[in-house]
Amino acid sequence: MQNRPLTILTGASRGMGLAMAEQLLQQGHQLITIARQRNAALDDLAARLGVPLQQWQHDLAAPEQAAAALRDWLQTQDATQFASATLINNAGVIPPIAPLSHSDWSAVSNGLRVGLEAPMLLTSAFLQATEHWTSPRKVLNISSGLGRRAIASQATYCAAKAGMDIFSASVALDEAAKPHGARICSLAPGVIDTDMQVQLRTSAATDFPDVERFAQLHASGSLTSPQDAAARNLAWLERADFGQQVVADVRQP
Repeated sequence: MQNRPLTILTGASRGMGLAMAEQLLQQGHQLITIARQRNAALDDLAARLGVPLQQWQHDLAAPEQAAAALRDWLQTQDATQFASATLINNAGVIPPIAPLSHSDWSAVSNGLRVGLEAPMLLTSAFLQATEHWTSPRKVLNISSGLGRRAIASQATYCAAKAGMDIFSASVALDEAAKPHGARICSLAPGVIDTDMQVQLRTSAATDFPDVERFAQLHASGSLTSPQDAAARNLAWLERADFGQQVVADVRQP
């Protein structure tokens, strides 16, 4: 099959990222994943479907190597072989739950590198290497409502997601001035039943004042499954108006 869509996806080894990777392969995308761990089940799925898959193992807490690898690989590609090119910055980490005054500095640094620095460098690499491509290019940044409404004991995660929103808005202005500029969206995916949610709802109230609210979200069945959330993210990516609203929420119409 010629002219497959090309998608680069971070954080694809588990959770919603893994669900997005599976669905992209099922849709016939040529897929590059970037994560610390390789997922053998993804290799098996790609082989069964006959779809190209590369799993690059990088620690996004040291993102320059991953960004350089992406730039260098894209620069060797024939742009005409791809129907489109998309970068999905999905990877993120939640540091130990605590007020910033009691936080481990290495955990704060790690959270900001994975959650903000890596998406910025990867976006720069993607846009730089594909700037002269004429096929559609998109960047989907997986943000969070916690970047738009702060909660206690999560300064690092909230800051990373708020930074993702505003850097996306700035890049969108850059790209709008180019003849074939990429479209970009920083999308909050809703409240999802992930490992992060487990961490939040099982925290001690002394560390995390909002613990009861997050416990109630789970108890009331208000959490979206990773598979459903992945499908909604990918459907948003295919919208004809993708990128017109740069900072968006998947729960919006």
